[in-house]
Amino acid sequence: MIKKIVLLLVLSLVGASAFAQTGAFQLSLTPDVAIQPRTTQIEGFTLGVWSENPQNGFALGLVNGSTGHSSGLSLGLLGNYSDSYRGAQIAWLANYAKGDLVGFQCAAFNYAASLHGLQLGYVNYAGASNGGVQIGLVNIMNETKDWFRQFPHEVAPAMVLVNWRF
Repeated sequence: MIKKIVLLLVLSLVGASAFAQTGAFQLSLTPDVAIQPRTTQIEGFTLGVWSENPQNGFALGLVNGSTGHSSGLSLGLLGNYSDSYRGAQIAWLANYAKGDLVGFQCAAFNYAASLHGLQLGYVNYAGASNGGVQIGLVNIMNETKDWFRQFPHEVAPAMVLVNWRF
């Protein structure tokens, strides 16, 4: 009987450690100097000088990093970066989405590997787009190969003021 109880306890501990941790609040100076480990999913509010977690919620800081498939609103004084983001990234300097961005980016420089939404900035770049609009001084949609050939569904590989691809 004792062996069964010990075995159940060990299996419970091993099984519990396999699940990702979640937290409602993150406070950080850097990703490694924070109240939650950088692997903890934040389901709520992040406040930091530089934070980096998978998150679904509101992030406020100088630099906000969102890992994995994150969502919400990221307000970064200098910038925001993400693996994949659904929501809004707003910064003074730059926004960077390594993968999909579904939503809105607003900064001096915006980058999305795949854009489905709106980029508003001085320089906007989308590697691919399945329903994206760019408004700025320089707008680049790398997937568009021809100038005005598929108009009105797409405009051009690079354009001033506005560019889109649907």
